Amino acid sequence: MTASEKPAAATDIGRTATLDIAGKKVSMPVRSGTIGPDVVDIGKVYANTGAFTYDPGFTSTANCSSKITYIDGDKGVLLYRGYPIEQLAEQSSHLEVCYLLLHGELPTAKQFEEFRSIVTRHTMVHEQMTRFFQGFRRDAHPMAIMCGSVGALSAFYHDSTDINDPKQRIIAAHRMIAKMPTLAAMAYKYSIGQPFIYPRNDLDYTSNFMQMCFAVPCEPYAADPVLSRALDRIFILHADHEQNASTSTVRLAGSSGANPFACIAAGIACLWGPAHGGANEAALKMLEEIGTVKNIKAHVEKVKDKNSGVRLMGFGHRVYKNYDPRAKVMQKTTQEVLKVLGVNDPILEVAMELEQIALHDDFFIEKKLYPNVDFYSGIVLRALGFPVSMFTVLFAVARTIGWISQWREMIEDPEQKIGRPRQLYVGPTNRDYVPVAKRG
Repeated sequence: MTASEKPAAATDIGRTATLDIAGKKVSMPVRSGTIGPDVVDIGKVYANTGAFTYDPGFTSTANCSSKITYIDGDKGVLLYRGYPIEQLAEQSSHLEVCYLLLHGELPTAKQFEEFRSIVTRHTMVHEQMTRFFQGFRRDAHPMAIMCGSVGALSAFYHDSTDINDPKQRIIAAHRMIAKMPTLAAMAYKYSIGQPFIYPRNDLDYTSNFMQMCFAVPCEPYAADPVLSRALDRIFILHADHEQNASTSTVRLAGSSGANPFACIAAGIACLWGPAHGGANEAALKMLEEIGTVKNIKAHVEKVKDKNSGVRLMGFGHRVYKNYDPRAKVMQKTTQEVLKVLGVNDPILEVAMELEQIALHDDFFIEKKLYPNVDFYSGIVLRALGFPVSMFTVLFAVARTIGWISQWREMIEDPEQKIGRPRQLYVGPTNRDYVPVAKRG
């Protein structure tokens, strides 16, 4: 495949790539975004050559155009609508980031107050939902409860499932942002046998979530502002991450015309996988197994031995080939949380020493195994009081705004089609049926 030289002008009109398969040629447009790699539009390849492209995991395929999130994995850059994640995590709030991702611009003071008021008024769930929870076993995993309860929202809110109505789409978005923390807290309370705690309209988004998780009816509860801010920062860091597995799942489900609640439930199911949302749990488990700083050297040697089967969890990333920008923020957040709580966590000492070894060891440098956001987030969440079973649930709460923003963008995209990947068939060729009595 050859591509014509990119013109000096800003326009990309006329740039093409040519593919020749057994004498059948197809000229394909080369498209450029505002930033990032060019893409080759292969939409006419099959029609003109009779061949498909083959790309397991879609690692070299753009399945959509988007204005929401940009990642430069080589430089360690993550932008929400053009804003660096470091600036948003330090100066913004999760609810303001929700507005940004959903609408494309940071809100004015008036716009933010209106948005905050709308979300706050939507935090309660239908009272019959409490009886829905009683259908789960007492020891049900919170993520199993989330998959079921979020999908069930479409049975309770019929007035926001018409995807062709812009007003209903935005109402559904507001409901998802508002109700996901409530459902997550209910899933947690149910899993530990405590009564549900209703949301409070006088609290900010994250403080309200913490009181729904940790308050009990028999005594007052007030979330520590430093801890609430730390969780809010975690939500910001996980709000969106381009076309990852769960986001792509939401878009694929949405491409069929499914209602938004069903699409988000599909995203939650995908997120539950240990290779996606469960990575912080795996990193924390590794740190606990190492135990103390003196055991790090032996663990690192096992990692270097390709025959040991031991991996360095919390390092490296499918996209980032540099230091995950979210990890830098998370490292600072971890130290703040442990200081406020007065926790002297030996796991943090192991984490910091392991990080330094990995950053200066040629083996890890050559393989570009830098710390990612999961390396520290498990430590913070444990310190905040959340059990491991809730880690992925919290990820889902944070990622809801990314999912619903991507879904809304997909619905409004004139190029959107129902998802239908093709395959390379390697099974049997045509065979004739043989009756069972005649089979040897």
